[in-house]
Amino acid sequence: MTEKPVFLTEEGRVKLEKELEHLCTVRRPEIAQHIHHAKEEGDITENAGYDEAKNEQAFVEGRILTINSMLKNAQIIKRHGPASEVCLGIKVTVAEPGEEPEAYTIVGSAEADPSNGFISNESPVGQALMGHQVGDEVAVSTPGGSFSLKIIALE
Repeated sequence: MTEKPVFLTEEGRVKLEKELEHLCTVRRPEIAQHIHHAKEEGDITENAGYDEAKNEQAFVEGRILTINSMLKNAQIIKRHGPASEVCLGIKVTVAEPGEEPEAYTIVGSAEADPSNGFISNESPVGQALMGHQVGDEVAVSTPGGSFSLKIIALE
C-alpha cells in the first residue's frame, strides 16, 4: 500500500525537521529522565508521575513516527513564475460579498494553520478555490453552510 503524498513548502519541511530533531534530542531524554525518577520512587503501579511520563513518552514517540512518515512521503511545493490559477503554494486574496478581503496561502494539510492564513488544499475553501483564476466567483460548501468567494488576487 502506498502512502499518501504530503505536500509541504520548503519552510514546512524545515519546520518538521527541526521539530523531529527537538523531539529526538531533547524531549526523549527528558522523558526518560522523568521515567527513571518515577521508578526510583518505588511501586510504579500507583505512581501518577510514572503514568504521566509513560503517556508523554507514547505521545512523543507517536509524533516522531508521524513526522518521519510525513517527511518520507513529502512532496515539496515549488512555484515557477507568476500564478495564473489557484494551486498549492499560492497566496490568494478573496472576499465574500460585502466583506473585507482576506488572504490565504494554499498549503498541504500538514501545514494548515487557518488562524495564520494557511489553509489546506483539502479544506472546503481550499478545494473550492483550486484551479480558479482572478475574477472567478467560487461557491464554497461547508458543514456550517454555503457561501461564495470572489478571487481578487494571486501571488
